[in-house]
Amino acid sequence: MSRRVSRELCMKLLYQLELTKDFNKEKINSFLDEYSYESTDKEYIMSIVENFIQNNEYIDKLISTHSVGWKLNRIAKVDLSILRLAITEIIYKEDIPLKVSINEAVELAKRYSDSDSASFINGVLGSVVNEIEK
Repeated sequence: MSRRVSRELCMKLLYQLELTKDFNKEKINSFLDEYSYESTDKEYIMSIVENFIQNNEYIDKLISTHSVGWKLNRIAKVDLSILRLAITEIIYKEDIPLKVSINEAVELAKRYSDSDSASFINGVLGSVVNEIEK
């Protein structure tokens, strides 16, 4: 499985967890059991999900701060899942270039959300990266 497919799977998992508001290990493992993947893919997905769960308040605060005029509960759940994935990757996966994380998030938005979402996500992530790099 490619990293792109792993990201897509991770976004779907974060989306499902957001909808159910149930972030326990059983739900995560149950989701992952539905797919076949290499161990490196599972490591990547688990790393993102675990880092998000441990740091969700900080990540959601970054999203709230940089999505000017939007409250978290008004952001489409797909877009929120993409933002959470990308920000978690940007902050906690130092081996992945920032531009790759942003570009992959924009591509996910183009595929799974409406036409305005890609530019919204790009803007939020660009603003988050500017803050982090200061």
